[in-house]
Amino acid sequence: MASLLITADRMIITPAGSPTRVVSPGYVRLADGIIAEAGEGRPAGAPDLDLPDGLLAPGLVDLQVNGFFGYDMVDADEDGWRTVVSRLPETGVTSFLPTFITAPVETQAAALRRARDLLPSLPEGTRVLGVHLEGPFLSEKRKGAHNATYLTDPAPGAIKTLLETGLVKLVTLAPERDGALDAIRTLTEAGVLVSVGHSDATAAQAEAAADAGARMVTHIFNAQTGISHRDPGVAVQALIDGRLHPGLILDLHHVAAKVARLVFQAAPGRVVLVTDAAASAGMPPGTYDLGGEPITMPEQGPPLRADGTIAGSGLRLDEAVGNAIGLGLDPATAVDAATRVPADLIGRTDLGRITPGAAADLVWLGPDHRARTTWVNGQKLFGGGS
Repeated sequence: MASLLITADRMIITPAGSPTRVVSPGYVRLADGIIAEAGEGRPAGAPDLDLPDGLLAPGLVDLQVNGFFGYDMVDADEDGWRTVVSRLPETGVTSFLPTFITAPVETQAAALRRARDLLPSLPEGTRVLGVHLEGPFLSEKRKGAHNATYLTDPAPGAIKTLLETGLVKLVTLAPERDGALDAIRTLTEAGVLVSVGHSDATAAQAEAAADAGARMVTHIFNAQTGISHRDPGVAVQALIDGRLHPGLILDLHHVAAKVARLVFQAAPGRVVLVTDAAASAGMPPGTYDLGGEPITMPEQGPPLRADGTIAGSGLRLDEAVGNAIGLGLDPATAVDAATRVPADLIGRTDLGRITPGAAADLVWLGPDHRARTTWVNGQKLFGGGS
C-alpha cells in the first residue's frame, strides 16, 4: 500500500503522553494502514492531499448504534449489514458497536451467532468492534422503548450463553436487579465493558456497580434516576464518580443544551458521545423497526413509539461533534468525546487518535462539522480527495 501525506490547515493530534489538541497547520503520513508520522507545521515536500479548511480528525467511534439507513442491526440480513458498514463512513464513523436491544436471551444469542457468521463476508467499511447488548437485564420502571415482557435478571446461565460467540464487548444493565453485581464481575473478567443504564438505581447502587467493575453509564439522564438533592440517582453518580463515563446523546432533544454543558463540565475527559441511532437514522420520515417494535420518524425530532416514548435517535455522530462545538466546547474536547475516549474505554488504544502507530482511520470534517472525506485503514471510503 502506497503512503499518503496529508496536510491540513487545522488538525487534531494526540501526541504520546500529551492531551489531544488542535494544531494549525498539521500533517499526517499514512502507510500500510497505520499512521507513520503526525505533527504540527508543514513537512518538507509536496503533500499528496492538502485540506485548506475544516478540521482533520481521527475517525469517529460510536459505541451505540441500534440501526441506520433503514436497517435494525439485531435482525438485519446480509444486505442490511453491508449497507450499514459501507455507508457509516458518510457520517465520519470508522468504528462502531452494533447494538441489540432487549429480546429473549436465546433470541439475542441467535442474533449474535448470525452476526458472527456474517462478519467475514462484509465489504471494507466501518470497523465492527463487537456487539453492545442493551438489555434484557434492565429495570421495568425505566424501560424506555424496550419491551417489558422480555426484561429479566442476569442469571449466570444467561450471561454464559451470551458470551459464547465472543462478540459481546459492551452490556448495559440495571445494577439493582437480582444477581447484577455478580454479573458485572463476570462480564468484566471476560473483558466486557459494563454500562449502567435503563436503571432505577440509587447513586449508592450505581457506586456499587462501579465497585464491581462497571465503567460507563448509558445515555445519561435518559431512562435512569437523575439529580435530586435528597435522593441522588444514577446520573449523579455518573457525574461525580471518576470511574464512570457518561454516554451522551447530543441531538439536543434527549438532553437539553444547558444540561449537556453540565455533563461536560462535571465529567471532563469522561464523556462519550453516542448516537443511539435507530433504523430511521439517515432515512426520510416514516415508520421503521426497533427491536421488533414499530417506531415513527417525524419531520423534526427523534423517532417515537406509538405511546410517545423516544425510541433511539436519528443522530449522526459528526453532527453530535458539531453540536458539542456549538455549545462552546473547544474542538479537541468535542472530538475526543467521539474518538479517543470511547476507543480507550473498550480497550482499543490503536483507534480514536492521530498519533504514530495508530490505525489510519481519519475524517475530514467541513466547516459545518459534517464528514467530507473518511479513511479507514488508510483507504478512502467516502468523499473527495485521495
